[in-house]
Amino acid sequence: MTSRDVPITSSELANLWMTYQEKTMILRMLEHFLEHADSEAKQLLQTHYESAGKAIDIITEIFKHEGAAIPVGFTANDINKGVPKLFDFLYDIMYLHMMTKVEMSLFSLFCGISYRSDINDLFISWTAESQALNNEVTQFLLEKGVLVRPAFVSMPKEVHFVLENHYRKFGLFGEKRSLNTIEVSLIHHAIETNLVGMQLMIGFAQVAENKDVQQYLVKGMKLSKKIEVDLGEFLRQSYIEPPATHAGKATSSQIAPFSDKLMMYNTSLLTSFGLGTNAIGGAFSLRNDLPAKMSLLAKDIFTFAQEGGKILIKNGWMEEPPQMEDRNQLTQ
Repeated sequence: MTSRDVPITSSELANLWMTYQEKTMILRMLEHFLEHADSEAKQLLQTHYESAGKAIDIITEIFKHEGAAIPVGFTANDINKGVPKLFDFLYDIMYLHMMTKVEMSLFSLFCGISYRSDINDLFISWTAESQALNNEVTQFLLEKGVLVRPAFVSMPKEVHFVLENHYRKFGLFGEKRSLNTIEVSLIHHAIETNLVGMQLMIGFAQVAENKDVQQYLVKGMKLSKKIEVDLGEFLRQSYIEPPATHAGKATSSQIAPFSDKLMMYNTSLLTSFGLGTNAIGGAFSLRNDLPAKMSLLAKDIFTFAQEGGKILIKNGWMEEPPQMEDRNQLTQ
């Protein structure tokens, strides 16, 4: 018996379905970026575009073999070609940098909850692809001088153990200890991601046709700014300058390259990623004030995500994931 003779499980079906949604969305985003990219950026964008297309073909073939309906995802109906670019200098690569982080997180998670060997191998290979591309775009952006490295630090000369609870306290009436390297790393990542997300929300809000969507995206823009400011203050208190960049801004175009449905899904995906980032940041921070702030921000992000879901459902844009059989019917 080969692995393909084993029926796919509920988790494997869910993993493939979610990947199909994300990959078809990425294709549409990259189609717009490729229209306006310079020769250097185009090579990186084209590599990811071809990779996403191959992944979609593989998933489609698996669904056909299993007798499963092919998801709708995002199609040519979700992009308007020949319109002015919505984002300026190097935003296309900054967006790709952010999305490869999302893909690395998703696909590594899916590796751990896929059991059929051929499907698990797929997610292992897609994880490796996203890691390799993330490294390429990171080095590209560093060379262009638009990606800020985290703070450098003196190397430790001794090993110390925490012996007092004072290490965790933030001292309402006294000095806070400086952030440790784990905390600085997590804050830097969150700010870096929200800077790119904020520009995405600005651009999307400018071109959204649905009034509810436009207002929602403006809220997203303000929430990204709040996260950047609040977490940046932690760095400043330790005399570390938060990351910032002159590149990757939204243009003044008001002509939509994408459907409202696609922009809402992209926002929803990044919001979910933001929730995960905040959870990790809170869990690995050892100074009490930082998890407290992360919890408050997570509440804001969760509320924002819930509102987005309502807009998706209201407009018939939320594609329903594959459903388990309703066993309750057997007892009626």
